[in-house]
Amino acid sequence: MNVIDPPVVPFNRTYVAGNELDYLAEAVHQGSTCGDGPFTRRATALLRELTGAAEALLTTSCTHALEMSALLLGLRPGDEVIMPSFTFVSTANAYALRGATPVFADCRPDTLNLDERLVEAAITERTRAVVVVHYAGVACAMEAIGELCERYGLTLIEDNAHGLGGSYRGRPLGSFGALAAQSFHSTKNAQCGEGGALLLNDGDLITRAEIIREKGTDRSRFFRGQVDKYRWVDIGSSYLPSDVLAAQLAAQLEVFGDIQRRRQAVWHAYHEGLADWADRNGVARPAVPDGCAHPAHLYHLLLPDLGNRQAFIGHLAGLGVQAAFHYHPLHTAPAGRRYGRPAPGGCPVTESVADRLVRLPLFAGLDEAGVTRVVDAVLTYRVRR
Repeated sequence: MNVIDPPVVPFNRTYVAGNELDYLAEAVHQGSTCGDGPFTRRATALLRELTGAAEALLTTSCTHALEMSALLLGLRPGDEVIMPSFTFVSTANAYALRGATPVFADCRPDTLNLDERLVEAAITERTRAVVVVHYAGVACAMEAIGELCERYGLTLIEDNAHGLGGSYRGRPLGSFGALAAQSFHSTKNAQCGEGGALLLNDGDLITRAEIIREKGTDRSRFFRGQVDKYRWVDIGSSYLPSDVLAAQLAAQLEVFGDIQRRRQAVWHAYHEGLADWADRNGVARPAVPDGCAHPAHLYHLLLPDLGNRQAFIGHLAGLGVQAAFHYHPLHTAPAGRRYGRPAPGGCPVTESVADRLVRLPLFAGLDEAGVTRVVDAVLTYRVRR
């Protein structure tokens, strides 16, 4: 008799809300599949409601939203932008593309966010902006960082790829910076395969942002009847997504509350089920400071060292559970050394956590049986001393 192995618990599985195909068909049949159609407007309105942003512009990716922020700042060679080293490459690429120097600051050992205590020492006469990344959707210390930016006249930008649905002291993430970038990649809480958005909280930037997004033209103003023809008036690129993508995103955003309830249930099941095991084995669970409400974007564990991290991932794989590490420090990467530099004091915490971090499967469709399999698999691992 053949024994059939149970199916693997994947690290991620794209959530389907249910209306996506209907909305996609509607977008195609209405004959307006280019950008800024009816579904773009619907998704944009839902996004503004979720984040409290003054304006939201859908983009083809979070990367492109970050690139737009660099264009809006008018960055030039010699300018500097402070950001965490523990982040995805897009956070740095957007500013390096304009010739600016990413200055990589270390992260906090608890939240893994940009350490607000180290930002001031990284500021120079060339600093133009500070980019925060809300790792796992847990807010950075926005009050302290915001005060620093105000004191030194710096622009605050949020890379909010993880943070949709999160908040800091009751205020939605994405509403603190003059600009904030969102991701709707298939791994995110709400997704359309590939996509993003630029949130604008500074009204003075909205008109130019529309122009940059529309290839440097005032096409948006033309379609609103504000000009009699549209022309090339500024630099820009084609950052506008198809209304077909917006249709899929609208379906997701309409049920965002349900998505969040499902993800929160998984996150809390991990957090409670692994508490004793983590204490016994010297493994750190996610830290959520007072005043921070996270959107259950991911659940991570910090093993004692790299050897245990690799053994742990292999152990889970052997039990049919896919787990993953995360970012490599940008300041040690070949391009990071070429285009950026570490802040004073370096990034020792970043280097440590990058070697030790493991992410467990977390997605809205992960059922109770799947969660139990993951928890049971974790509980059978004993940290090697």
